[in-house]
Amino acid sequence: MSRPLAHCAPPSLPGGLPWLGHALDLRRDPVGLLRRGHARLGEIFSLRLAGTRVTALVGPQAQGAFFGAPEDELSAREVYRFTVPVFGRGVVYDATPAVMDEQMGFLFPALRDDRLRTYARVMQQQAEAYVEGWGDEGEVDLLAALNELTVFIASRCLVGAEFRRRLSRELARLFQDLEHGINLISLVNPYLPLPTFRRRDRARACMAELITSIIAERRAGATAGDDFLEVLMAARYADGRALSDEEIVGLLISTIFAGQHTSAVMGAWTGILLLEHPRWLPAVLDEQAQVLGSGDITLEALRRLVALERCIKEAERLHPPLVMLMRRIVRDFEYGGFVAPAGGLAMVSPAAAHRLPAVFADPDRYDPDRFGPERQEDRRAKHALIGFGGGHHRCIGSTFAQQQIKVIWSVLFGRFELSLARRGHQPDYSTFVAGPRPPCVVRYRRRRARGPVAAPVPAVSPR
Repeated sequence: MSRPLAHCAPPSLPGGLPWLGHALDLRRDPVGLLRRGHARLGEIFSLRLAGTRVTALVGPQAQGAFFGAPEDELSAREVYRFTVPVFGRGVVYDATPAVMDEQMGFLFPALRDDRLRTYARVMQQQAEAYVEGWGDEGEVDLLAALNELTVFIASRCLVGAEFRRRLSRELARLFQDLEHGINLISLVNPYLPLPTFRRRDRARACMAELITSIIAERRAGATAGDDFLEVLMAARYADGRALSDEEIVGLLISTIFAGQHTSAVMGAWTGILLLEHPRWLPAVLDEQAQVLGSGDITLEALRRLVALERCIKEAERLHPPLVMLMRRIVRDFEYGGFVAPAGGLAMVSPAAAHRLPAVFADPDRYDPDRFGPERQEDRRAKHALIGFGGGHHRCIGSTFAQQQIKVIWSVLFGRFELSLARRGHQPDYSTFVAGPRPPCVVRYRRRRARGPVAAPVPAVSPR
């Protein structure tokens, strides 16, 4: 292959429709489309989406260039401003890059080991309370259940007991209304007078009102908490300024929203893939019995659940929650001798990156052992596993998400024998966070003895 001329535009992926370009193909099968582009054109190529030129970067080195680019070259803020009605004014993508960096830094104290130890106890309590009402046997839609449970856990850990107690089950509905407010239409105009956006705005107003009232109570000395809300109330910007109530509300909602989405989807895929490939289950159950027994789930014990952790990482690899990560090209972006011109979009795809055979052996096969100490395929190259992003914008809540998933599945495996109602679950690419297409029904039977114990491999029967 001849060396590309300096400053030429990246090669274009053929095909597509007038104006829509490759939008329908990308929505239907983004992994297949991008893998074909990579095989045919290499690490950098362009495609068209609804009149916009998008430069795709596929491969660890190309992804490293994407994640390493400064905000004034590739801007996340300019792409994700459609989230402002959900997250709020003056926070995250409505803040300047410098202020956003400070705001993200406020999260670090909430992720120290002392906090994570407290969260482990809270997560176990919330998970046990949630499944207590399931009865001795039955069926449950796994994704729907984990969407509820992760909202309960995240809100309790981050906003506090008052918030979780006062909203109870209504909380899951409010977050669903917020989630539905982020869709393809919102990319164009998130302020259109549509029923979906009106429900989004009502849900946010309800949550903001409750959080503001809790802030007022805490400032009056009525209560205190061991949560992220308490961290934000004590936080100060570099100039000494305290956060306003509106900023605290926005950061709490954005943090819960981001963490809940990732945890629910990755948690669902972790269980589905394990139950679809039951030969991997005995090692996970044996580990549960040896490490946890029937006692409390501690942070130290969670860190020893290495078999379960590999299953979570394999779920992240095969079905990352975020299929695509976008940046606006603010000034010309150069990679590999090509130049993507300012004004377009740049994209990496965790879903495509994780299926490259040069990085992951037999990439379409479920194989948690690829993350074991003898292989460590995710460490073959930097930016190989990017389910939580990378570089400056890497999700700093990934530790919290993984801990939450470990606790949930430790509770489920400890209390129930589980099986899937059907095989062959596929990702739903019609949403921004690609969970399994519903329904994903799991059958459960409560164990007679409490606590994680090794059990026969569950049968998987056709629905």
